[in-house]
Amino acid sequence: MKKLIIGLVGSLMLLTVSFAAPKDSTYTGEIMDSQCAKNGSHDAMLKKEGMEKMIGDPKAAMMCTANCVKMGSKYVLFNATKKTVYQLDDQQKPAEFAGQKVTVTGTLDKATKTVHITNIKTAS
Repeated sequence: MKKLIIGLVGSLMLLTVSFAAPKDSTYTGEIMDSQCAKNGSHDAMLKKEGMEKMIGDPKAAMMCTANCVKMGSKYVLFNATKKTVYQLDDQQKPAEFAGQKVTVTGTLDKATKTVHITNIKTAS
């Protein structure tokens, strides 16, 4: 009888934990470097580097993001419409999407505004 009760209690605890587990959500934006995300775009950095003519060019966004990360910035997800910046827990997966509009699937840690990435794909 004691084993049955312990088994039932254990099962209920596991069931409770499974309902409490965070569910994946999707977040859309641009894979950007943390420095340019603070400024809301790559414009200031491109102007600083004398590359004003490239503002708005997707290749410039990719190049700027990649170079800023090489200099110590982190990859983030920037949503210009909502003016939100999410930190990304994985700094390897976003590298191939630098400067691109993407959809990130994962769980959000609201306290740190960090998305724990499950998947990234180019936004359609």
